[in-house]
Amino acid sequence: MAQPQGQMILRDPALFYWILIPITVVMILTGILRHYATILLQSTPKKQDLKSIREQRNLLRGIHLRTNSHHIPLSSLLHRKNYLVNAYQSGAFLKNPEAAGQPPANPMSDPAGMDQMMNMVKGNMAMIVPQTLIMGWINAFFSGFVILKLPFPLTIRFKSMLQTGVNTRDLDVRWVSSLSWYFLNLFGLRPVFTFLLGNDNAADQMAQQMQQMNNTSATANMFGPGQDPNKMFLAEAENLEVAAGQHEYVLDGIEDRILVGL
Repeated sequence: MAQPQGQMILRDPALFYWILIPITVVMILTGILRHYATILLQSTPKKQDLKSIREQRNLLRGIHLRTNSHHIPLSSLLHRKNYLVNAYQSGAFLKNPEAAGQPPANPMSDPAGMDQMMNMVKGNMAMIVPQTLIMGWINAFFSGFVILKLPFPLTIRFKSMLQTGVNTRDLDVRWVSSLSWYFLNLFGLRPVFTFLLGNDNAADQMAQQMQQMNNTSATANMFGPGQDPNKMFLAEAENLEVAAGQHEYVLDGIEDRILVGL
């Protein structure tokens, strides 16, 4: 029985040199420029004062004690817990004890919060503006071109992703349009940027977005704009009380467990 022949398209070999390579080179150069532009646009972080650092570190101290409480005996846990709970409830670690119980200040009036928001806006602009220009450039000059065929089979679900800008119903799913090649480069050049710029680079758009989403969980931004440190201390004091009541020391009965295993 004769084997069905694959779909063939007669293409100009110059498409490889005038579409595929230029799009790839432009994407790499844009990522490098975005990396250095982001570094230049980022403002120098302001140094925190001693009271702010003490406020953050002592809250972390309670969180770490509660998380690792099973590694110390109950007597040691109670000694540390009593000290931290009394300090939390009395406001001994607060940066501004006189502001305890008052409503939080307007986040827009916090200089640290404004700097953080401006850095996020600058980072977003460094991503949106180049991609908008490249998208317009590709749509103006390379729209509707089929530039390569993948050497492995794919399911029909990949057709909309690989053939963007080419409205043909019967075209083999393995053919890739110029606009789809742009999207593949947009999400697939991370190893290239890592090789050229290192692991901590701003050229990768997806990695930069994830970094901005996780930036709020950093230690330096623990007490962000609009948050009340006193309420956070009181909540952690309650968590420590609960952890002390549910304490289980990992070395309890260790002798019996070792003898049973022998």
